[in-house]
Amino acid sequence: MKNELAGKTFAKLLDVMAQLRGDNGCPWDKEQSHASLRTFLLEESHELLDALDKGDSAQIREELGDLLHQIIFHCQIAAESGAFTAGDVVRDLKDKMVRRHPHVFSGKALPDSDTVLKQWAKIKANEKDGETPKSALGNLPKSMPALARAQTITERASQVGFDWPDILPVWGKVEEELAELKTACSSGDKQRTGEELGDLLFSLVNLSRFLGLQAEDVLAQATERFIKRFSYVETRLHEAGKGPSAASLEVMDRLWDEAKELERKEKNKI
Repeated sequence: MKNELAGKTFAKLLDVMAQLRGDNGCPWDKEQSHASLRTFLLEESHELLDALDKGDSAQIREELGDLLHQIIFHCQIAAESGAFTAGDVVRDLKDKMVRRHPHVFSGKALPDSDTVLKQWAKIKANEKDGETPKSALGNLPKSMPALARAQTITERASQVGFDWPDILPVWGKVEEELAELKTACSSGDKQRTGEELGDLLFSLVNLSRFLGLQAEDVLAQATERFIKRFSYVETRLHEAGKGPSAASLEVMDRLWDEAKELERKEKNKI
């Protein structure tokens, strides 16, 4: 009954979207295109990610709705040109979910999630676009954040068996890439230095995966810590009638250490 109710509600939602784009609809909605909505899709995705980070269920619910709005907006635009409908999108997704979960829908049980991921990767690799098999790495958009894209690539490669056996050689690779970066820096070759820095970052992303961490998340958290600590430095300097540009590095380093110590004390209280 819940699924039936959700289906009816979704159908009404599609009707609302069609009305907004109709002859007597909203002037702004009627002007939009796939291209003009790109910014809003990205914005709503990031707002949902922020809500997930906060763990606020009410906000997550709202942001999911806003993201769904963008999805049905694109579906309506496509339907008007005869390209596809929301029904096509839902049907394709349903078929894909069933096809990639034979362990659930075909009675072929699997023992653990790691085995499931490897099977998923093999199924994806065997899916064909015309006569050309798709790569197991997929086709991740280049517009993705670089760290997140790199980690997903390493995860997908791992799922088809292209991976280190354990974390020890991963540490070795990080050290190797760091040494190569130092050599490149000494050479004065900027392009080579950039390539080696990229290789080091990629190896650190791989290390993040082995540690069970998301490189994108940990860097974002590190950036927030930097902002918080620097704000503390600025506040203390302003209290003394100074700004960062008028303070010595030694003074700012001391205030920075104070900020870190306050963070440590706050963590110990939790």
